[in-house]
Amino acid sequence: MWKMQVSLAAVSLALVTLAPGAAIAAEPALPGLEQTLAFPFAEQLTASEHGDSIAWVARQNGIRNIWVASGAGFSPRRLTDTQNDDGQELTSIALSPDGRRIAWVRGGDHDSNWEAEGGLQPDPASDVEQPHLAVWTADVAGGAPREVGEGDAPAITDAGRIAFVRDGKVWVAEPGGKPERLFFDRGEVQNLAWSPDGRRLAFVSGRGDHSFVGIYTGKDQPILWLAPSTGRDDNPVWSPDGTRIGFTRRPGVGGAPEPLLEEVKQPWSIWVADARTGEGAQVWRSPDTMDGSWTSVPDGPTLRWAAGHRLTFRAEMDGWPHLYSVPAAGGEAMLLTPGNYMVEHVALSGDGKSLLYSANTGTSDGDDDRRHIFRVPVDRAAPQALSSGDGLEWMPVPAGPGVAFVSATAKRPPAVYWSGAARGSEHALVPLPAYTPGPLVVPKQVMFRAADGVLVHGQLFDASGGKAKKPALIFVHGGPPRQMLLGWSYMFYYSHAYAVNQYLASRGFVVLSVNYRLGIGYGRPFHHPKDAGATGASEYRDVVAGAHFLQTLQQVDPQRIGIWGGSYGGYLTALALARDSDIFKAGVDFHGVHDMSRTLAERKTPPKRYEQGDWEAALKTAFTSSPVADVATWRSPVLLIHGDDDRNVRFSQTIDLARRLDAQGVRYEEMVVPNEIHDFLRHQDWLKADQASVRFLERELKP
Repeated sequence: MWKMQVSLAAVSLALVTLAPGAAIAAEPALPGLEQTLAFPFAEQLTASEHGDSIAWVARQNGIRNIWVASGAGFSPRRLTDTQNDDGQELTSIALSPDGRRIAWVRGGDHDSNWEAEGGLQPDPASDVEQPHLAVWTADVAGGAPREVGEGDAPAITDAGRIAFVRDGKVWVAEPGGKPERLFFDRGEVQNLAWSPDGRRLAFVSGRGDHSFVGIYTGKDQPILWLAPSTGRDDNPVWSPDGTRIGFTRRPGVGGAPEPLLEEVKQPWSIWVADARTGEGAQVWRSPDTMDGSWTSVPDGPTLRWAAGHRLTFRAEMDGWPHLYSVPAAGGEAMLLTPGNYMVEHVALSGDGKSLLYSANTGTSDGDDDRRHIFRVPVDRAAPQALSSGDGLEWMPVPAGPGVAFVSATAKRPPAVYWSGAARGSEHALVPLPAYTPGPLVVPKQVMFRAADGVLVHGQLFDASGGKAKKPALIFVHGGPPRQMLLGWSYMFYYSHAYAVNQYLASRGFVVLSVNYRLGIGYGRPFHHPKDAGATGASEYRDVVAGAHFLQTLQQVDPQRIGIWGGSYGGYLTALALARDSDIFKAGVDFHGVHDMSRTLAERKTPPKRYEQGDWEAALKTAFTSSPVADVATWRSPVLLIHGDDDRNVRFSQTIDLARRLDAQGVRYEEMVVPNEIHDFLRHQDWLKADQASVRFLERELKP
């Protein structure tokens, strides 16, 4: 997903045969595809401060519901009662510190890069009633959910007081009361955090080129700003006694124009301020190295205020995303998780004395392409493995005397599990929903080298049987800070891609999922390669290396290799077809980026000053790194799929490419989904798009 619904009648499917734009009739349903895509999925597992309650979102066939579990046995119950594929997200789960109350958000697109014009919410069902983004709440122990009001990003106190954001401002709702704006601030407010006693509210006020952390105390007192500066302050965390706040600081936007064609250092620091006076001091500063830069791994530094007044955070100072801790009074940072692996999904234990996290390390072969659960004390480097083997576990949270987490295998989709203090106590909190796909394969970890020597990981899907050589496919993920795994993914978008790869293997394709450079999981140099993306597309070498690897396999027909991917994977799919149609005979491009220079111009504006830096050179390099720059050598057919309400990759990227393919006489098909976003919100839209993809690839790559 670049950072990533519609009624069937609303989907426009134009299939090009003899000439661009010529449509053909719809085809019958593919056997087994609907069953394969009907996998259950658990996400957004969240715990109250001390682990008294947990909550998560479960979805299957597009139907989303929130579940909660609490009490001595952590008995689960379904909190909401959605019965249909309505295309409305359930996100932003917030539990009160005591675990008795919960708030969440219905609607919106929380993975988007920008809001739609006018702040309109997604309407993937083409409903004639305008959807809205709303905060909801309920008691964990029981009772019907109720809508609080339009808004987003809730934070809830033990007393049931809910603060949330509406149009960049803070609103509050007392239990059972109507929402009202809490205070005025001219910035764009985000990152709400109640004090431990629930009386004061910390927040971040975005001011464009800088930001402040503020504290609201009451209507009769002005906002208290914490050590204001020219920097960008973020991630406020309260001390357990409510007397101090820790936060991160990065330099404000300014200075001489930074080069766009090379990586530059991104320094940052951690500050602690007095929550009564606002006076603060720096307690840690990143080293002046590239590895010391602000981490671009998803979820950022994951700052926490732990027991013993230690601040814990994630950084890449040794070239890997690891956990560190530093005294709140200042001092040297202590590395808690040494080793060549990546830390993700960090949670503080209920007593604040340890951190729970997932990591791609362990004792089994291939664990660098898996996730397992670990615990580490906040004051020493003593990690303890809580899971192992050939399964995958992630998103651990404290849950009473034990730990809750999401678990999957190569064949079993993600579900929430609970493990108590006693050995052998691990069990699924909810009976696993029925899932009856055709035979699933266990993907095999493979490794190969690109032309410049970079070692690349991949997962090979190959259903054994038959003597005839098979057609093959490269799959390229989006992001690009993502990693495909040896099993189901912790992100729905990539679990969906995993299911499609399984189905393609069942239809006789050999599928290679390529974890190209720019992705996560293999260290900072792999994640930040030279000349990648808009600065040269060096990651494309890994895609070509994957195709050459497939050509060496005895069971693969080297003349029948295709490629598919979404978002950044759509970009690489289009790049492969434009540059190497002799290798890649067909492709499916989901909402891909086709002109990097347009994306650069949308995300960064030319300097409004005399100094222009390398702006012109960067625009030129971005264009030459794009599929549209090589469209003259594009010969292979392609299926283009895009929702026209995409808020991550503009729909105009696909319009532009289609017009260029028209001019070149390249054979293409297109599936346009009105009102869908980047990560399709409705299951039926994924189903229709996947069927079109499989049919297209079979027509083009099978005799």
